[in-house]
Amino acid sequence: MVNVTDGFGSSVLGYPRIGPHRELKRALEAYWRGSLEREELLTVGRDIQERQFNELAATGLTQVPGNTFSFYDHILDNALLFGAVPSRFKEFADGLDPLDFYFLMARGNPDVPPLELVRFFGTNYHYRQPELDADTTFSLHPEALLDEWDRAAQRGIELRPVVLGPVSLLLLSKAGHVPGEAEFDTLSLLDQLLPFYEELFSILAKRGSTCVQLDEPCFTGERTPAELAAFEKAYTQLSKAPLRPRILVTGQYGDFGEALRILAASNVEAIGLDLASYRMQPEELAAIPGIKRKRIYAGVISGTNVWRADRFVTLNYLNAIAEVCPDLVVSTGTTLLHVPYDVLSEYDIEGNVADRLAFAKQKVGEVVSLAKALTEGPSENWRKRPTQVHFKQKHAVRQRVYAVTPQMRERAPYEVRAAAQQERLNLPLVPATTLGSFPQSAKLRQARYEVGSGRLSEDDYRKLVEAEIEATIRLQEDIGLDVFVHGEHERNDMIQFFAEQLDGFATTRFGWVQVYGSRCVRPPIVYGDVARPAPMSVEWTAYAQSLTDKPVKGMVTGPVTMLARSFVRQDQPLYETADQVALAIRDEVVDLEKAGIAIIQVDEPAIRELLPGRPNGREEYLRWAVGAFKLATSGVRPDTQIHTHIGYSGRTEVVDAIDQLDADVTAIVATRSIEWVIEALTEDLSSGHGLTHGVGPGVYESRSARIPDIDEFDELLTQAAEAVTPQRLWANPDGGLKTRHYWQLDPSLRNMVAAARRVRRRALAAQEAAAESE
Repeated sequence: MVNVTDGFGSSVLGYPRIGPHRELKRALEAYWRGSLEREELLTVGRDIQERQFNELAATGLTQVPGNTFSFYDHILDNALLFGAVPSRFKEFADGLDPLDFYFLMARGNPDVPPLELVRFFGTNYHYRQPELDADTTFSLHPEALLDEWDRAAQRGIELRPVVLGPVSLLLLSKAGHVPGEAEFDTLSLLDQLLPFYEELFSILAKRGSTCVQLDEPCFTGERTPAELAAFEKAYTQLSKAPLRPRILVTGQYGDFGEALRILAASNVEAIGLDLASYRMQPEELAAIPGIKRKRIYAGVISGTNVWRADRFVTLNYLNAIAEVCPDLVVSTGTTLLHVPYDVLSEYDIEGNVADRLAFAKQKVGEVVSLAKALTEGPSENWRKRPTQVHFKQKHAVRQRVYAVTPQMRERAPYEVRAAAQQERLNLPLVPATTLGSFPQSAKLRQARYEVGSGRLSEDDYRKLVEAEIEATIRLQEDIGLDVFVHGEHERNDMIQFFAEQLDGFATTRFGWVQVYGSRCVRPPIVYGDVARPAPMSVEWTAYAQSLTDKPVKGMVTGPVTMLARSFVRQDQPLYETADQVALAIRDEVVDLEKAGIAIIQVDEPAIRELLPGRPNGREEYLRWAVGAFKLATSGVRPDTQIHTHIGYSGRTEVVDAIDQLDADVTAIVATRSIEWVIEALTEDLSSGHGLTHGVGPGVYESRSARIPDIDEFDELLTQAAEAVTPQRLWANPDGGLKTRHYWQLDPSLRNMVAAARRVRRRALAAQEAAAESE
């Protein structure tokens, strides 16, 4: 045990902010509907803030984070803290209340698209991507941060303000891009931005703040020499600010890598390490010059999973770290934004599993308990070992995984499949489709709740869902789509729907986690071997197909995404669990085919999202991730068309991996970044890389209220057709339409179909002209 006179500190790097009962979600949606006044919404926000810092202070934490609340997204908040308003929004600034102006950037309106929605470091969370260009100017607007700080100070609580670090703010932003010109480098704005951080430091120091937290998550991934140089420049300058609190720089979501060495050599006082994601060895830490004189926030409690830490193993590790860095604060590796509030709210999770879970409140308790044990030694009330989960094993599942052969991951050559599928489906050039979900009525959502609580019969619920499916089919017929979906009206969430029907998954009743804004999900928990007891989606899809002669896609979530958006067991390699899920999905896909479904979409947006931040491990990850998808999709005939839906990544290795998935059609989230997508695809194809099968670069932004016109769709589809040829091009949105209103999606889809038909007519005319010239 390390002997430190003042003991060891304890803290967390952030906390959930939607309210224990989703108070913020309900207030936001009421405000957006016009049934809640502005001041009422602000009161809800203040109440959540004050409850949070009061409760955290009462737990015994020696430091309480502040400025972690947001009405929509903390990345957008930080951009606005420094006045980074995109030029396309500035004309609205004077005519709107500041809160409504904020929501305009976050949500858009029918005429102005919102900031792009981007997934945050492989988590369930999405952020609104700030936009920066050569005309961007900065200014400081700390009023909300200071208001919270003052309210806490009146209660005798000193908050540690949490602010996104300057370099990550620039790197997470989208660079303004003029076609034909070099892409703008957001880091070129660093010199303009840093003085406003210094100004904020001065204001906080005069307020009495002793520490400010700057998050630099971008530096737990691979960075270029120029980016590392910018990082060094930023913290050399900021650490020399004439009046400032102590600076804590955190590296959340992985290995801080070379950035740790830079900070250790700087005058920054404290460094936060995500030791739950990357278990740095004490000797590795000791080898870094200057590290022993820093305060280390040892993030040994994970902020991204829900399993309790092994107390004794973790305590021994902390003791070893403290031998190297005696000024130690026990902490979480990341903000607790990514886990639910309180496991004690869950009353029907199997006891052996529930006893091993730690949600945000329990993780705070773990941090406090470990810090006390590090100072005083384990108390008598520490059990010898925490309750162990005996992860449920099924012999049949394990035997089936062991029996998988390479042939089970392969289909017939694409050219053979493409010909067989065209003969079966007879689709036109540039077919128009959607990617799955349609809006769900309040009546349907209430019915799902009532059937789950036993207040509505299964038969009545079924009739209601069938009516919604039929209405969705008729709407698609009227719009003129070429391939239909059933609308997913029976589903609460693309992950939870399947998890509830798979053995080895536990689902929660109140384990809500914020995705963005008011959107929340309940990530399932994988605690045992995974198997599919019965078909999950076949009945609903087959019913939809019985209503029309047009092909209706089966919609299934892929194995990697099922795991990426769940809290996964930790007793076996992830690739083993992925193959278990893949076999369950394979059974579903085969049953959909047997039911007469000719097109099956297996969504895998997490293929690129789970890519390791550093090169080490990427090749192995992509190998098993691609293998799991192919295992899930290779049990069908050549004339059954497999689609997938992924998020776009320009990394060559990811583009190659997407092609290796061997899906017949790949839909890409590309609406706002289609120029980058087309450029990357064109470059990659010319160099022997890229997608060689069907491609659907999403041309309708599914999370925007804006209604694009026919000409806009035409322009986007024409660009795509020039890159991938009309023979391989599909027209589709960039995601499901569950969050849209029918008055938004109806005209948008009609315009998309009309544009697809224009591109089709031009392509056919060009083919005829070419044939005549021969």
